[in-house]
Amino acid sequence: MMIQKFVSAALFAALVLLILPSYAKDDVLIQTWIDPDKAAKDNPDFLLQGEYKGGKKAVQVAALDKGKFLVLSYQGGLPGAGWDGGPLSSEVLETAAVQEKVKGLKKTTRKSETLGKKAPDGALVIFDGEQTDYFEGEVKNGLLWAGGSSTKEVGDFKMHLEFRLPFKPARAPSSQDRGNSGVYIFNNYECQVIDSFGLDYNSENNAIKLESLNTQWCGCFYKFQKPSVPMVFPPLTWQTYDIDFTAPKFEGKEKVANARITVHHNGVLIHDDLELPKGTGAGGKRPEKAKGIIHFQGHGNPVAYRNVWIQEK
Repeated sequence: MMIQKFVSAALFAALVLLILPSYAKDDVLIQTWIDPDKAAKDNPDFLLQGEYKGGKKAVQVAALDKGKFLVLSYQGGLPGAGWDGGPLSSEVLETAAVQEKVKGLKKTTRKSETLGKKAPDGALVIFDGEQTDYFEGEVKNGLLWAGGSSTKEVGDFKMHLEFRLPFKPARAPSSQDRGNSGVYIFNNYECQVIDSFGLDYNSENNAIKLESLNTQWCGCFYKFQKPSVPMVFPPLTWQTYDIDFTAPKFEGKEKVANARITVHHNGVLIHDDLELPKGTGAGGKRPEKAKGIIHFQGHGNPVAYRNVWIQEK
């Protein structure tokens, strides 16, 4: 009897040791901020992360949690603003080393040149801070949250939208749980929305272990095509996509022309008349169509959208 009690107690203790660290770890990992003022108050790493520039040098600093940062150094300037396209230096540094790294550089908060762009006359206003007839989804604090969609089918179109990624530093910048959403056109073609700030899109040149493909990062067509310029801004910064989409063409049930798309991310061209032979990611398994709606993919992360409108062509 004593042996049985000892074994049972030992087994219980072993289970506790297995469960508790995992639970504690997950409890830390899910810490998420959706408000920049609260993030700045709660987490000093938020204040240090961001973009820095000075002369021909520029640095991106992405928080990794608990005083560690992924630091990416550019020559010529920031991407889309002077970077010469040359090799990048990626390293993981602690707070004091980051402060030394950016000494003499000026922290900058960039804004897209299309931020706040107004819908032209005749455009379908999907979301402008209030409920409209052209979308369904969750609205809170004047924002449309990931998981909603437009309601009117369109064919060829131009689209403007603004999105804001949450601050989730305990997830690695390559994690698919770090602010994941996506602009899913016709439920076929996904332009990825996620926090990949601080990553070199040359996947072999990153100082952290990667948890996803470089075609799954922000600005990518999911598992199909990387952006020509990595234009993702730091989390909790408003960003823009301006999309010019040409739908696939059909004669009867036969497709006679592939979909094509041009995308500007934060005002910079990242896809120039890209041909889409089929859907991307899971969308590649669905039949293509000449008209459809737009999904703002819900992926368990609080990604906010605003100023969303479509101009049919």
